[in-house]
Amino acid sequence: MPAATAAVMTTDLPLPNRRSGKVRDIYDTPLPDGSPGLLIVASDRVSAFDVIMANGLAGKGVVLTQISNFWFERFADLVPNHLVSTDPADIPGLSDEQRAQLVGRIMIGRKAEVVPIECIVRGYLAGSGWKEYQQSQTVCGIELPAGLQQCSKIEQPIFTPSTKAEEGHDENISFAQACEIVGEGLMTKLRDLSLKIYTEGRAYAEQRGIILADTKFEWGIPLDGSSDEPILIDEVLTPDSSRFWPADEYEPGRDQNSFDKQIVRNYLQGLCDNGQWDKTPPGPALPDEVIAKTMRRYTEAYQLLSGEAIDL
Repeated sequence: MPAATAAVMTTDLPLPNRRSGKVRDIYDTPLPDGSPGLLIVASDRVSAFDVIMANGLAGKGVVLTQISNFWFERFADLVPNHLVSTDPADIPGLSDEQRAQLVGRIMIGRKAEVVPIECIVRGYLAGSGWKEYQQSQTVCGIELPAGLQQCSKIEQPIFTPSTKAEEGHDENISFAQACEIVGEGLMTKLRDLSLKIYTEGRAYAEQRGIILADTKFEWGIPLDGSSDEPILIDEVLTPDSSRFWPADEYEPGRDQNSFDKQIVRNYLQGLCDNGQWDKTPPGPALPDEVIAKTMRRYTEAYQLLSGEAIDL
């Protein structure tokens, strides 16, 4: 994998229907068999507090893509997914320079109708779940045992769906409400699959020194008519879609260190506390030290999971 000499902040490929999110650029592209597909490019953009920063984390898109690819391969016998290829040579109409920019950071996948529900699984009591538990001993209305602490393990992981908001923040909803939106049969299937994948992923990660506290999954129905069964799409069990904690530092009763961009958030919160930024665009530039420390966390997560080093 080539060295990431500079952050890839954006792409401008000669492909149709470009869409750009906080991190990913998405294009239409034919699959190797000629059927319609999607090209998903993970850039090195970094966002915090819903704002994209002025500079990125060189190589972050590569690490996130490789983590997703690792899990897609590991779960291939459990559930079908969207991934068809990760080879830039399978994208027609690009120059050698454009393909070189994409190495390690792309997924070429099947098109799917996205199920409009965030499928969230929680296996530890953190974030908004901990706040709710302190008030009512529930998380998203689900009763939990008494006496749990902040970041305590939830022995039987819980499924807590939310809406997928076009703007603003997603909203937690009950399983019954999710069923009303997409149908009870499909929602039951997605709940069961999400819990199964999370539970297996959590067990594997624990063996590798990572606590997988919670995560969210994206699902879709293939648009090629090959099946009406849901497929796993987007990213899966990455530090951007999940809480990853170092197992050797874990201690319930407090916040945990994490394998994600918490270092970035902490730096930015310091700017806010000092009146240097107010969490509105444009985002400030991140210092080299913050970038280096954050990337060490991302790469360490990949290396622990896969058992392999990643060359950036």
